[in-house]
Amino acid sequence: MRGPNHLVNVSRMSDRRLEILRAFENTREGSCALAAPLTQEDQTVQSMTDASPTKWHLAHTTWFFETFLLKPFDDSYAPFNGAFEHLFNSYYNAIGEQYPRASRGMITRPGVAETLDFRAYVDKAVAKLLKNVSDNRFTEVFQLMRIGINHEQQHQELLCTDIKHALSFNPLALAAYDAPAPAADNGVPKLGWIAHEGGLEETGIDWELAEFAFDNEGPRHKSYIDPFNIADRLITNGEYLAFMADGGYETASLWLADGWALVNQEGWRAPLYSEESKKGWTSFTLHGREPLNPNAPVTHISYFEAAAFAEWAGKRLPREEEWELAVRDLPLEGNFLRPGISPAPAPVNGSAAPLRQVFGDCWEWTQSPYTAYPGYRAPKGAVGEYNGKFMSGQMVLRGGSCATPEGHIRPTYRNFFYPHQRWQFTGIRLAEDA
Repeated sequence: MRGPNHLVNVSRMSDRRLEILRAFENTREGSCALAAPLTQEDQTVQSMTDASPTKWHLAHTTWFFETFLLKPFDDSYAPFNGAFEHLFNSYYNAIGEQYPRASRGMITRPGVAETLDFRAYVDKAVAKLLKNVSDNRFTEVFQLMRIGINHEQQHQELLCTDIKHALSFNPLALAAYDAPAPAADNGVPKLGWIAHEGGLEETGIDWELAEFAFDNEGPRHKSYIDPFNIADRLITNGEYLAFMADGGYETASLWLADGWALVNQEGWRAPLYSEESKKGWTSFTLHGREPLNPNAPVTHISYFEAAAFAEWAGKRLPREEEWELAVRDLPLEGNFLRPGISPAPAPVNGSAAPLRQVFGDCWEWTQSPYTAYPGYRAPKGAVGEYNGKFMSGQMVLRGGSCATPEGHIRPTYRNFFYPHQRWQFTGIRLAEDA
């Protein structure tokens, strides 16, 4: 699909308009690159309620720009298809009713080709809007563009994890993407600990300094943090296998009550996608099924499993304020999403940095519930439904994963999932009281 740079005379655009246009087109092209290797059937299937079809991700992210940008700011804009407002609305009650989430896989039409036409139509209109919008309205357009871009980056990660879940049901062990180059594997260093004195610390985003952040990352506020130690790397598959071999999934005292009930109800005995055979443990990946690397970070585990492992290890999971304090001065470097290459957590590479595998690889469960920071108020209007209304019953994760687009993550970034969910690239970093 042709990028929107073919649609406007960029030489006549201001630097700021050109900057956001380039970011927009790169993001839009990135989503299409993730979908391109998949068959049309791959892109339509929905394997569970929590997941969405690839085609739906492509359409919904387009709906977002049409709904929040084009309709309010371009009086001449004619929607591609008026029925799409209902079909691809995820959860915005202020916009109107939504098509049932559990039935998204039943949306056989529009097909993939028409969905791509929808994307091209909206991309052209967005490029035109960026060229023509008045200066006094551009700041608001710019802010909404950044929200839309970051929103689509979130869906790029979901696209990867959702198609992985769908393909995992196929006994052919299909590969969606090329395998990554073998990562440096120098063995697993002994788990070390980084000490922090704690104290009265400020956490959360500083709006005066932030280039961009989601509303749930602020406001900046003070928290009293007791002295603590945090592990210098993620927990590995090998260490998690030791927990399993020691009866981790059969020992009720290690588990929170809801987790223990779920283990017995679902028959969990290993992380999602892990299977034992006569030749040893294997794991399904987006490049097919392969032997489980004992030195790579354990992933695809629920909060309940992470908490049970921590209990077994005599430790605990970090609180989100502790995690943020520990990593806030580290460079935003890590193992992130590369379109066309299967996202996969990599072994710790022997880096001399005191705290390793912080960004990328695996989202790290914290023991903090997802709630509002002191002074938080959801933005007005439908955009205010983006984060605030989900602050109930979920747990905070930090750090990003191998399926997170590079540049999307920050030390203050708060992801959140329900404690039973494990189809995301979720892992473990331990902490302890000092």
